Amino acid sequence: MYDPDDLEAIREGKSEWESETLGPTLDRFGEREETFTTDTGGQEVKRLYTPDDVADLEYDEDVGFPGEEPYTRGVYSTMHRGRLWTMRQYAGMGTAAETNERFQYLIDQGSSGLSMAFDLPTQMGYDSDAAMAQGEVGKSGVAIDSLADFERVFDDIPLDEVSTSMTINAPASVLLAMYVAVGDRQGVDREQLRGTIQNDIMKEYIARNLYIYPPEPSMRLITDIFEFCAEETPNFNTISISGYHIREAGATAAQEIAFTLGNGLEYVQAAVDAGLDVDSFAPQLSFFFAAHNNIFEEVAKFRAARRLWGRLMEERFDPDDPASKQLKFHTQTAGSTLTAQQIENNVVRVGYQALAAVLGGTQSLHTNGKDEALSLPTEESVRTALRTQQILAHESGAADTIDPLAGSYYVESLTDDVEQEAHDLIEDVDERGGMLDAVQSQYVQREIQDVAFERQEEIERGDRVIVGVNEFEVEDDEPEMDLEEVSEEEEQNQIDRVQELRETRDQEATDEALAALRDAAAGDANVMPYIVDAVKAYATVGEICNVFRDEFGEYQPGR
Repeated sequence: MYDPDDLEAIREGKSEWESETLGPTLDRFGEREETFTTDTGGQEVKRLYTPDDVADLEYDEDVGFPGEEPYTRGVYSTMHRGRLWTMRQYAGMGTAAETNERFQYLIDQGSSGLSMAFDLPTQMGYDSDAAMAQGEVGKSGVAIDSLADFERVFDDIPLDEVSTSMTINAPASVLLAMYVAVGDRQGVDREQLRGTIQNDIMKEYIARNLYIYPPEPSMRLITDIFEFCAEETPNFNTISISGYHIREAGATAAQEIAFTLGNGLEYVQAAVDAGLDVDSFAPQLSFFFAAHNNIFEEVAKFRAARRLWGRLMEERFDPDDPASKQLKFHTQTAGSTLTAQQIENNVVRVGYQALAAVLGGTQSLHTNGKDEALSLPTEESVRTALRTQQILAHESGAADTIDPLAGSYYVESLTDDVEQEAHDLIEDVDERGGMLDAVQSQYVQREIQDVAFERQEEIERGDRVIVGVNEFEVEDDEPEMDLEEVSEEEEQNQIDRVQELRETRDQEATDEALAALRDAAAGDANVMPYIVDAVKAYATVGEICNVFRDEFGEYQPGR
């Protein structure tokens, strides 16, 4: 906190500067805009920030040191000076063989982590030959029907040497079981498995709609995963509580962290209610945020999220293990900011967004390919995206000191503002019965949709400049792009593989495993060991998810 006499002197100095220096300049030239605002929140950005804007800041209480509460400056004491963030590149080509080829390429190019995208049928728990899968097989990621596909994906990739993130939610338990099964078959101790499953069903109800089961059984699956991983795979992150898709749906920075942390609190409470000790699973929680274009707002968001999560966990669950209060997060650059027009501009956008993530202290980072507004990235664009991270790490100096923007009057003030706005939103959600009730009543969805609508209107009016879209356009035709595509032949090949699998597997063993899983789902046993047994018997994703569909039903919004 600043001395009152010093603050008074600063205020007097600012007043004098405004009248003697600033005033004549404004009279002659004015400013570019009448009002400046943050990128998404729309909060006014002042012309100048001084110590007066952070007069109430207590260093120990509000900023502190890395690795110590309140974790504003980072959850590890050395941060990127000790170990660089994990450089993940999202990959999931149409078939398992193609995905293996891309993974091998990324490892050869220096990627330190794999990030796996799944096609829509897999994400919805359907096999490739299901009627609902027609035309979508392999289109938005890799098609996974059985353990045989997973074995192809990780052929010659030792699971004790890589960290793998899987963007999967409703069927997360099944894909995690497949990863465990591949590790078992490679002879890898389960304690050596590292990575993350997204496993965040709440944000599916909010933003993406890729859900299968109603909330209550979905939460049961999540807490079963928490318990299983705490005992079997302690170095694997059991959930990636995702603000990314909330932000992509149109949320502001403050809404992104408020609704994401709100979801996190809901998961923690569900696990505690199921009888788990908070310290047995909370250290394995991880978060997933977007990085947008406004560098300062994004850095403030990341710092505010760490501080707010630590405070909320302390207040609500009183954990003994400090790691239970540490917010560790993955960041992906913002897909919603990529444009099909002047596609090369996306390389610049991604670079600035990646810088914000690094300055904000991310634990891992995925940088988008320039062509992801149109398709899955090509080999060339994914290499450029990875090189963006490597240049940041080794040439920019951004990773050489911890939390370099700390102490900036603007950034500290903005961190406080974002945290306060997010805290107020969480209190509003609490008054509505918590996130589950707020989502089922559509409150959260309406809040995000209102902002998204307002921002789109700003773009269409030209009030919000999107370079190459509504300003600085070019008349010439854009050059043709080499885009990744999945052919009808490749889709049919995948269908043939899953049908051949059903004809050649030990059907009796498969049936017995599925029956045991059905009994577990109907009772109160942890279903994860039964899912592992089922995938090892080559039960398919669709068959396992259909067991749960039969036992749990399917979610129908508003019913």
